[in-house]
Amino acid sequence: MADLTLHYHPLSSYCHKVLIALDVLGVDADRQLLNLGDASERAAFLALWPTGKMPLLVDQGRPVAETSIIIEYLQQRHARSGHALIPADPAQALDVRLWDRLCDLYVMTPMQACTADLLKPETERDAGSVLQAHQRLLMAYRMLDAQLAGQDWLAGDAFSMADCAAAPALFYAVTYVPIPAAHALLAAYFERLLAHPAVAATIEQARPWFKFYPGRAGLAPRFLDAADA
Repeated sequence: MADLTLHYHPLSSYCHKVLIALDVLGVDADRQLLNLGDASERAAFLALWPTGKMPLLVDQGRPVAETSIIIEYLQQRHARSGHALIPADPAQALDVRLWDRLCDLYVMTPMQACTADLLKPETERDAGSVLQAHQRLLMAYRMLDAQLAGQDWLAGDAFSMADCAAAPALFYAVTYVPIPAAHALLAAYFERLLAHPAVAATIEQARPWFKFYPGRAGLAPRFLDAADA
């Protein structure tokens, strides 16, 4: 068994962010699928990490939480030589951290608001909040499209932690708000993300679970098994 354990769920966008990073950094971790719907599993996880949020990395008994912190921790302590997601140059590293945060706050968060609304009974759904989330996603798409002018990846020439954040955030966000035709740079970037080996592997591993995704009606057929399409 590996010294590292990742508590995760294969549908979680934030878990995808760390799974992609593990692959890129060449880090082996024991992947512990977490079912928070099971009372005993939930209690054990809350005892380990009281916020109850996943993913959670455990390194020889030490919990390491929050995806960006997990990725930095992995790079500092466990990454294979020559593998990095955060540049050594301080200015470049700030750019990576900035776009990582922007993807989490302005793509991941409104996307999750759309998912959360679908999980409510129809009588309790909030069309106004969903519209606000859609508008925030469109703002984020404009911002990302502008950032991508002249570069392949979000924070420069190399795939970074920012792209680890962008990939799952966009993957799920476009199921609610497709990328407008005017944002050709963002659309091309999204396809580059999907073609990246670490991203493609993470999506493929999650494929059997997509039938349980509340926003699956917006998933492209290429991501669904034939029986679920």
